[in-house]
Amino acid sequence: MPKNQFEIPSELRQFAEENVERSRQLYLQLVDGVSQAMGAWAPSSSAAAREFNDVRERAAEFAKVNADAAFTLAKEVAKAKDLQEMLTLQTRYVQSQMKTYAEQTQQFGELMSKAFAAAQSQTAGPGQSQAKSETKAQEQATAKPGNEASPGTVGTGENTCPQCRGTGKIDGRPCPKCLGTGTVVEGIGGG
Repeated sequence: MPKNQFEIPSELRQFAEENVERSRQLYLQLVDGVSQAMGAWAPSSSAAAREFNDVRERAAEFAKVNADAAFTLAKEVAKAKDLQEMLTLQTRYVQSQMKTYAEQTQQFGELMSKAFAAAQSQTAGPGQSQAKSETKAQEQATAKPGNEASPGTVGTGENTCPQCRGTGKIDGRPCPKCLGTGTVVEGIGGG
């Protein structure tokens, strides 16, 4: 029985290899030009600007690593002798890149978190961090004696004050449980 296997002609493989290499060189020139242009911008001395600069640099690194992997695949595919070899190369590439993308996503998320935290700390005001502002607001929100938790806490909700029945007053005075608001924050659900 004759073997029914498609084989890619060597001339076509050589032509593809040359084109991949030319494309790779052009891409590297583009990346170098963009890097030089980005490096020419005078970075701010603020902590947030430094953190966002780190994000930008890491994103450029990730793009270069991913492009290098794609060009390596293209080179290998161009050298492939048959369809089965091409499919095997593609499968390995996809598996490898999925792992790489997951790692890059995690690193990128961590860098973005640091950058946003630095930006928030700059906007919180002189001598006061964003975390301190949030803590103070939460303390004020739970200051009502009838509140079981801070507003917005998972598993809680606003309810009518049981002491004043939502009027906010008892005997003409502000309710001591809801401080005159007529509502309290309580746990919901049950079990």
